[in-house]
Amino acid sequence: MATAKKSSSGKGKGLAAEVQPSPDLSAVIGSKPMPRSEVTKKVWDYIKANGLQDQQNKRMINADENLKKIFGGKKQVSMFEMTALVNKHLSNT
Repeated sequence: MATAKKSSSGKGKGLAAEVQPSPDLSAVIGSKPMPRSEVTKKVWDYIKANGLQDQQNKRMINADENLKKIFGGKKQVSMFEMTALVNKHLSNT
């Protein structure tokens, strides 16, 4: 009989599960483990606070030095591509 694997933190599953940001991502959103939904919110807060959303095409994000590290050196990415790139900087806690 197989037993269900339980997370030691008990912090939820899926989007509610806490993830650990990489050092590069921590420069943008902080280093504490948080749910993926909170990661996305904090990245958008950073983008808006620093005026990094492209004014002509709002679906594009212009990278500053911190975001270039997350975006693989790219100067601009779409908001859809950004999600995939940010996910590469998260690990399960």
